Amino acid sequence: MLTYDVDIWSIRQRKGRPKPFELRWRVGERPHSRSFKLKPQADGRRSELLAALRNREQFDEQTGLPISEFEALTTPTWFEHATAYVLMKWPKAAAKHRASIAEAFATVTPAFVSSSRGAPDDAVLRKALYGWAFRAVQDADGVLCPRHKVDEPPEDIAAALTWIAENTVKMTELGTSDRLRKALDALSKRLDGKPAADNTVNRKRMVLSNALRYAVERGTLNANPLGRVDWTAPDKDDEVDFRYVPNPDQAAALIDAVRQLSARGEHMATFFGCLYYAAMRPSEIAALRAEDCILPQTGWGELILAGSRPEVGSGWTDDGKSFEQRGLKRRAPTATRSVPIPPVLTAMLRDHKEKYGVADDGRLFRAAMGGRVRSTEYCALWDSARLKALSAKEAKTPLADMPYSLRHAGVSLWINSGVDPMEVAQRAGHSLTVLFRFYAKILMGGSEHANRLIEQGLESDRAR
Repeated sequence: MLTYDVDIWSIRQRKGRPKPFELRWRVGERPHSRSFKLKPQADGRRSELLAALRNREQFDEQTGLPISEFEALTTPTWFEHATAYVLMKWPKAAAKHRASIAEAFATVTPAFVSSSRGAPDDAVLRKALYGWAFRAVQDADGVLCPRHKVDEPPEDIAAALTWIAENTVKMTELGTSDRLRKALDALSKRLDGKPAADNTVNRKRMVLSNALRYAVERGTLNANPLGRVDWTAPDKDDEVDFRYVPNPDQAAALIDAVRQLSARGEHMATFFGCLYYAAMRPSEIAALRAEDCILPQTGWGELILAGSRPEVGSGWTDDGKSFEQRGLKRRAPTATRSVPIPPVLTAMLRDHKEKYGVADDGRLFRAAMGGRVRSTEYCALWDSARLKALSAKEAKTPLADMPYSLRHAGVSLWINSGVDPMEVAQRAGHSLTVLFRFYAKILMGGSEHANRLIEQGLESDRAR
């Protein structure tokens, strides 16, 4: 209980005691005292309490402390607050978002330390934060706890966690511009020191901002200090580098090369076909079911996409699987997306279904044991296909260096073919903002075609 009802008495000396000088005061109905070796020490503490009274501070009746000292004593550290935020968010957060929060906190927490003395190795500290401090598990009673409080970590991890718990600043000390700038600078860089992608920076910054807003909600902070910092992330070009996006001939050759690699490659060729001809995300292809496909014998088909299976570490899911069943990216859980597909992909999907059948739940693509196709598998196939389909010179460049380049190639083909950007965005599952950010150069290149159309319209109007 806080009160202004405070009496501070004179110092009394009690001889024969190790600390003979006793300071006594009363807060509300409760007496308090503290003993000192030297009288100047007791005088100094008495002056501090009197100064708090003059400044019209309330005192806490239980501890006897002025409110400023009481808040400093009870305010959590950044590490304690971040841990509490993780436990609050965990039950309703998607597995990918859980991992994203841990990644952001592992990045910024070293910026909020009060001392570097005795600090552990950077890599060990990051591993401790990401995999143990900011990852939650259930204890024997079903209560969510930080992983390191349920499972026994390795010795170096345990030492790193002990150090960081003792050396992060109080939340009330975190809001200085220097500390926040250091944290923002950290999240704007990759582990190799190079600038991080814009969307990565924005995602991590949002996690930090939300954690600070939670501190306001809990009464730890009066306001979110991040808004007072005039900081802009270093410029980073997020546009796709189209020098290394495969053209239609190269894309077809790469998919065919996958088919020729092995029996597993033959099974996976249509997976890569969906990446290119339908510009699907790998997580969407992993969730594609036979009932989602309209596959006529000739002509165009259609896919009605209803979900995705994003790959994520088993430590972030509730059931311990390495993926989770989700709706479409940034869509309502029940939303669907229609993607017309050209005859070449229609035939590929029809043949794939006839030859390999479907999983028990209707999925078209599955691992050898029936689970989700893992990225390690299709990336290994892709690496081998590049060596087979590309020249030795091309293979040494970033040309089609990852399977996702097929999605970029598919979207690029649609734009270059004159498809309206709104239709392209809808088919690819993008917002227009994202489409223009990543494919700006191609869209700008279509201005000459637009000029010709406008000119033709003007000439037709004059002819009337």
